[in-house]
Amino acid sequence: MRVVIQRCSHAECVVDRQIISSISSGMMLLVGFGKEDTEDDIDFLIHKIVHLRIFSDENGKINKSIKEVRGQILAISQFTLYADLKKGNRPSFTETMPYDEAKRMYDVFIRKLKEHVEVFPGVFGADMKIDFVNDGPVTICLDSKNVG
Repeated sequence: MRVVIQRCSHAECVVDRQIISSISSGMMLLVGFGKEDTEDDIDFLIHKIVHLRIFSDENGKINKSIKEVRGQILAISQFTLYADLKKGNRPSFTETMPYDEAKRMYDVFIRKLKEHVEVFPGVFGADMKIDFVNDGPVTICLDSKNVG
């Protein structure tokens, strides 16, 4: 499972010219699932996400988690996080989880993440337009198979 975390001061998801989800400040997540991922990967990365200290404390040091600052999360499904460019310039997506299983995993991810913080999802499989302001900028890439 892969997640790109971007600290943001604003984020919104638009589908068919309608705002589906919007947050004022917190994290914008891009979330992708690989063929081998399980709910253990979800649990592991949720723990990392909600405890990740990327928000400033009263002294301006990056020392607080999303829970501590009571931030919100916009979580967007993003299968292209598994793009493979080893051969040529056209991405291969052979390592991505099949659509139906990935949708179920995304739904589980959203449900479990909501147990910890306020979460606003995108629309799985839709053509989404994501507008956000990366605060910092702060961007962190997590892979459940490569994080200790």
